[in-house]
Amino acid sequence: MKKLLAVVLAICMLGTVLAGCGEKGSDLTEDVTPSSSAQVSSSGDQANATGAKGDVTIWYYWETEGHQKALDHIIEEFNNSQSDIKVGAKYVPFADFKKQLSIGAAADELPDLVILDNPDHASYAAMGIFADITGKFDVSTYYPGPVNSCTLNGKLYGVPFGSNDLVLFYNEDMLKAAGQTVPTTWDELLTVAKACTTDTVSGFAHCSLQNEEGTFNFLPWVWSTGATAYEINSEGGIKALTQVKKMVDEGAMTLEAINWTQGDTMNQFASGNLAMMINGTWQIPTMREMNLPFGWNVASIPQDKYQASGLGGENYAVIAGGNENAAVKFLEFATSRDTCLYMMNAMGYISSDSTIAEGQFDGDPIYQVFVDEMQYANARGPLPEWPQISDAISLAFNEVMTGGDPAEAAAKAQATIDSIIKK
Repeated sequence: MKKLLAVVLAICMLGTVLAGCGEKGSDLTEDVTPSSSAQVSSSGDQANATGAKGDVTIWYYWETEGHQKALDHIIEEFNNSQSDIKVGAKYVPFADFKKQLSIGAAADELPDLVILDNPDHASYAAMGIFADITGKFDVSTYYPGPVNSCTLNGKLYGVPFGSNDLVLFYNEDMLKAAGQTVPTTWDELLTVAKACTTDTVSGFAHCSLQNEEGTFNFLPWVWSTGATAYEINSEGGIKALTQVKKMVDEGAMTLEAINWTQGDTMNQFASGNLAMMINGTWQIPTMREMNLPFGWNVASIPQDKYQASGLGGENYAVIAGGNENAAVKFLEFATSRDTCLYMMNAMGYISSDSTIAEGQFDGDPIYQVFVDEMQYANARGPLPEWPQISDAISLAFNEVMTGGDPAEAAAKAQATIDSIIKK
């Protein structure tokens, strides 16, 4: 089965020709809470995994050491709990994840289970690389947004791992020394960032890589204007690109951010080289372990017209033709209440299972900001061609950050987007 998938995946993942490879989904939405029709409740027979045995290999892209250790811990617990299934994990860098899946398919060396960024899920499901696990796993208690990200044409092709969103992190000591308060608008962000900028400190940054990581961090600028991710060449889209360019041109945002992952950005903040950053829930455990020598806090992302954030998170997906039953058996263990809470708390994620998420962060004001922000967090996609749209968006903001014209960059991005969504 994996060999049958190899030709399809290798062709579809080559260069930028992924668009058109798979069947186009009907969900062209950025709603955090899509319609209930997208929520697949698989209350069927979960005994399909009974008798499962053999090896299960997991691929993941987490670069944070704490995330890797947490995954290793639950794998060890699962392996020690029984003798029929042996699970192992392999780290694949985020920037190489899609390429490695393509190479693995062509070489018939795919894993059995992947943990992947939820906007990419639909594109792989449309190709047939993921197993349909409808009826094998119950997601009836999960939030509809995350479930929708791993659902295509009413079928369940994965299980939400956990959710997160983005907020503004700020160095309390730096803002106080500069005589500034926490910014709530774009104009205030520019003013505060410039006031905090010195020869050794940059006022503001977020990951601006030319990939999905960068798109994830940039899109709240667009959404805050009222535009959607599919309307880059609009008044709002051009305004967002112009604002980012202005931040860089006026020295309020470091251009180095085009080379920084989200982890790099956090390390710059933790090292005292950044006064403010946009980053996600998952950074909290690591930052708390660092016992930073300065006060820091979080707040909503400064807005234009509307409050906005990005909905992030990962999904589990079983590879079609792999050791499917054993992979599902591991998922049952990994998503059980105690194991899920361990992973969520270790990684700073919000559980996608509403029954587990309730009360998860009671009494924690830092995490509560993230929970409150979930109502303003927009999803990317879901649609099979999202990776191509994301590439066009990330190219646009990289161009303006390095001196390009916002209107020209927006028009070029829109041409790509239109060629995809109008098919």
